[in-house]
Amino acid sequence: MELPRSARVVTPDLVITGTVEVEGDRIGAIPESDGEPDGWIVPGFVDIHCHGGNGASYTVGDPDQARTAAEFHLRNGTTSTLASLVSSPFDLMLAATEAFRPLVEEGVLAGIHFEGPYLSETRCGAQNPESLRDPDIAEIGRLVEAGAGTVKMMTIAPERVGAMEAIEYLTVQGVIASIGHTDASYEITEQAIAAGACAATHVFNGMRPFRHRDPGPIPALLDDPRVVCEFIPDPVHLHPGTLAFATHASCAPWAVLVTDAMSATGMPDGEYELGGLSVTVADGAARLTGDGSIAGSVITMDQGFRNAVELAGIDVPMVSQMASGTPAELLGLDDVGQIVPGKRADLLVYSEDLQLQGVMRGGEWVKR
Repeated sequence: MELPRSARVVTPDLVITGTVEVEGDRIGAIPESDGEPDGWIVPGFVDIHCHGGNGASYTVGDPDQARTAAEFHLRNGTTSTLASLVSSPFDLMLAATEAFRPLVEEGVLAGIHFEGPYLSETRCGAQNPESLRDPDIAEIGRLVEAGAGTVKMMTIAPERVGAMEAIEYLTVQGVIASIGHTDASYEITEQAIAAGACAATHVFNGMRPFRHRDPGPIPALLDDPRVVCEFIPDPVHLHPGTLAFATHASCAPWAVLVTDAMSATGMPDGEYELGGLSVTVADGAARLTGDGSIAGSVITMDQGFRNAVELAGIDVPMVSQMASGTPAELLGLDDVGQIVPGKRADLLVYSEDLQLQGVMRGGEWVKR
């Protein structure tokens, strides 16, 4: 496959009609063209919240399953991904950190995201309540030390005992403290942001809902430029109007699209497992078999990208920023997420009707 000679190339500053030259594994020049543009070239997606796909799960800490999941999402446009775990016993968290560290060093994964176990019982959603507990600095420290830079993000409910100290500790260690699965008040959320929390896990989902006399965490997160907010772009998690509102409220440089994909992504409807809990997948939705709580998604970043444009009406350059540039910046990945000369050649080719045509990572086409 070759890159189109005349496409809409989404760069950080403007959309250029032309193409992208690739030199080895790097982006070279971005020459303009006089031809009629046909399709799009956008940077590879960066997914900071993904639990698995193609029948494989990150949540069990198995490196072979991690490779399977990462390769599946790569074929669907995700050129950089965190492996997100769910609330688990400490031994599993530590074993997963040690198992995934070589994959991060190899470049298969961009790091680890611990979604829990320091979450609210009231807003735990599909997190296993048996694993929930208060933050423990000694426990967190062992994970950070074992990861040696592999642990990139941790989701915490700031109302839990010891949460503020944990957020401060993570911030000092260079780990993103993300507010999520929380029943916190507006005031406690503000305190957590002041302590160093700089991200919010799938805003609206797993949170105390907004009320005009009891606003809770949502407006505090959306309104603060120190916080990057995750949104899951499927109509199961968010009405398209809610996604459009949230994007405009927080702006693309402070908003991130994530999949929250589980192992059932890319698989038939049926029965699956997430963090020791039974999940039923039917008609595009994953729910706990027992109480019907949403249990992650079954979308890829490719599908989420298209949903944000076609269902929520957000323009392609803004969606591209949310799916690539902003998450890369949040993670401190200065080599990816943008079409800029000198950066790694992670590129996606889309047709005019937003069908994914090709995936390039590091200057090489990915077999799809």
